[in-house]
Amino acid sequence: MNEPEWHTADFPELRAGPPWVMQEMMGLQPELAATILGADDPALGAIADAVRDTVDAGRPVIVTGCGTSEHAAHGIAALLAAALPAAERIRVRALPAFSAALDPQPGLCLAISHDGGTRATLLALEAAARAGAHTAAITAKPEGAVPRAAAHALVTPLTDRSWCHTVGYTSAIVAGAALAGRLGLAGATPGGASDALASALDQAAADPIAERLADRRVILCAGAGLDLVSARELALKLAEGAQLPTLALELETVLHGQLGGQDNSDALVLFALARQTDGERHLRRTEHVARAAAAIGMPVAAVLSDAAAQRLAPELTPTGRVTVSEPEALEHTLAALLAGAGALQALTLALVHARGTNPDLIRREQAPHRAAAAAAEGSEPW
Repeated sequence: MNEPEWHTADFPELRAGPPWVMQEMMGLQPELAATILGADDPALGAIADAVRDTVDAGRPVIVTGCGTSEHAAHGIAALLAAALPAAERIRVRALPAFSAALDPQPGLCLAISHDGGTRATLLALEAAARAGAHTAAITAKPEGAVPRAAAHALVTPLTDRSWCHTVGYTSAIVAGAALAGRLGLAGATPGGASDALASALDQAAADPIAERLADRRVILCAGAGLDLVSARELALKLAEGAQLPTLALELETVLHGQLGGQDNSDALVLFALARQTDGERHLRRTEHVARAAAAIGMPVAAVLSDAAAQRLAPELTPTGRVTVSEPEALEHTLAALLAGAGALQALTLALVHARGTNPDLIRREQAPHRAAAAAAEGSEPW
């Protein structure tokens, strides 16, 4: 196809139709996960030592990023916490990069930036360093400003070629699992991670769900605990790739006024993949949210573990469900994150096809959205 004047080398490849670059990147993830977990990068030991020193000193470990990298940061924080003794897990938390920049903490700032140049993430690192914190980064581009500002940088091997990031999400999470492994987390194996991603991405159930959701006004994505990470990432992918208005909410938050703004033109997608300390209470409340949404006519779909699918009656998810099995040999925090990643990406791609959108440029092929990006990244310093 003829390249329009605005389409420079800074943009992803512009294709006339599928297969989209996003789809190709998705297919590379199982092998990528095995590669990252099988690598022996010296930065792993250095960053793990920084985490341990920070925790031993009673100081906070802040994992931070923007957009997809922020969602990955929440997953990485959960993996690091799972590797620590219970009394020390409170030291690890994730924050949006701009918030971390405004209120730096004198502990460790671990910045997640797939492209290595996100300004808010750079500001968070610089502010943390001024506050006396250790600094580290996980990125795919070691030449970027973010890793150059960090004392240690863990570099993942593949750069996402679509702006609807998939590799950018999973590679950071798997790198976080490798880091957690250095801190004592068992069960984060290359083969297990690869198999988990491959299984989650292979979701024929996503196509009929997408057909039923393609004309919705707003899609609510909800989950509790670790599942909220996947719900937030689905909301972002559907906005970027399928060009659908979305909202990500904690499971209980759905019931506290939110449904007042929704009606039968909207839809709800529930996540119940992660093991919860009180699993029975979690599934009962998931059922309540599904019934409340159905009462106002909202179509309800879900992404479920085998255990949740057995517990939740099929009539609670009339729009469909994606069920993902958890590999027994894989550490359960990583298993839930990878199951969520694969399933949400499969559902996003199915909605991209159902709606006929191009996910790769996140709508920058349209002049108003290019103007919006230019306005947000203007020349004035901030």
